[in-house]
Amino acid sequence: MKTFKYFLMVAVFVTSLLFVQPASLADRPKITKNPDYITLTEQIKSLRKSQEKQVKLADYTPEQIEQKINELELQKYALESGIDWGQCSNQTGKTLAIYGPEPNLDDDEYSEGAALYFLGDGQTTEDRWNCKGVYLPSDVNAVAINSDGQGKEFIGGVVIKVPVGTNLVLKTDPDTGAIEFNQAGTQVVKSDEVNWFIPNVSQAIVDARVTNAPTKKA
Repeated sequence: MKTFKYFLMVAVFVTSLLFVQPASLADRPKITKNPDYITLTEQIKSLRKSQEKQVKLADYTPEQIEQKINELELQKYALESGIDWGQCSNQTGKTLAIYGPEPNLDDDEYSEGAALYFLGDGQTTEDRWNCKGVYLPSDVNAVAINSDGQGKEFIGGVVIKVPVGTNLVLKTDPDTGAIEFNQAGTQVVKSDEVNWFIPNVSQAIVDARVTNAPTKKA
């Protein structure tokens, strides 16, 4: 009798594992609701149509279109793999102004908004905390690698978007003083494209701020 009860309990336990989803999975929004995923899908479809019809795009050669598709597909794969956050590492010797999740929102809730945080020198944002973008002060220049491998200079007073699934590392060139990005295909976010607060301040103002971005422990 005891043996029968034991096997019955085991059967009930196994059945519960098969048919009951963990709360973390059951409550998680579908990836198709993620604004970044929607945008990536639309961009890939548009580029593939241009590629198939051999339509020339003003900003891209056929080789650059293929490279851009590969980059977007990698970002899309990262989202589909469950990595819906980006990471920022500050090695500039200065404080960075970065964008992250809005306060008081559930971690699993997708939001197109962002709040401004400050990341100290030598710090890296916490795992699974989504670093969405980096603000370049008005008196700071930066250099990033384009999709074609060429360097591109950015004038300050803009926001650089951080692709999901990437660790964006920023350093300062000791000769020019310009901030360098380790990621190719860096995207500038315009004020009319996002509902983020984009200030117009100098690096000195940013350096004077108290750092408050969640960071990885050393």
